[in-house]
Amino acid sequence: MHRQTWFITGASSGLGAAIAKAALRAGHRVAATARDSARLSSLAEAGGDRVLALSMDLTVPDQIEAAVAAAESWNGIDVLVNNAALGYLAAVEEGEDTKIRTLFETNVFGLAHTIRAALPGMRRRAAGTIINVSSFNGVVAMPSLGYYSATKFAVEGLTEALAQEVAPLGIKVLAVEPGGIRTGIVERNLRSPPIDAYRETAHAIVDLLENDRDGALAPSDPGRIADILVRLAETGDMPRRLIVGADAWAGITSALDARRAEYEAWKDLAHATSFA
Repeated sequence: MHRQTWFITGASSGLGAAIAKAALRAGHRVAATARDSARLSSLAEAGGDRVLALSMDLTVPDQIEAAVAAAESWNGIDVLVNNAALGYLAAVEEGEDTKIRTLFETNVFGLAHTIRAALPGMRRRAAGTIINVSSFNGVVAMPSLGYYSATKFAVEGLTEALAQEVAPLGIKVLAVEPGGIRTGIVERNLRSPPIDAYRETAHAIVDLLENDRDGALAPSDPGRIADILVRLAETGDMPRRLIVGADAWAGITSALDARRAEYEAWKDLAHATSFA
């Protein structure tokens, strides 16, 4: 088996940490990033010289460039995992400009910058895998998650275009669309002062998420997801999109069916715009 070098953003906790551990168990090297590399100390201790711990804030372009350059100098980057992201629980009207911009800087612009920084090395080697962690909410939006969904919809579109651009160059691209994962991310979501008019819509969803004490809304094990992603990257046999979790599968497929039905219902208007 070829030993790969994985570059993983947001590797200090949650799914990112699980992917890093799975890659190490499989014998690979891991360049792991977190906003403070001190949070990667246990991973570095476990992996020894197969771990490169890097400080990288996705909202600081210079740090992205430096971290990718360090990983390239270390062993190159075979697999890039764009995992780090912020969440934001707020109705659209409740959104605050600073928080919205921080969300997009992290989830979209930082991700895109990391890809741009890593691609030259992958192109030179005519090989590589890019895994963008999207979300169920990158396909299906819901109240209170409009801004988060907007960032993940952007990731979906970026990934789809990128996959077509780099396929002839020997580079594979995968968008992962997980449902609920037991990572504790709900507690770390950004918040905004509530507007009472959204009590029965956006706030009802927030209440469900915050009161999910038994993890019913987060049925997926991050370790199992990580093992799947490592196997896919090792074999190179992967789709462009991968739904992860029974909850995500049910939600995405039913939403796509409903979307197709709505399009069909208004098909006559869709075809009524051509010049006579």
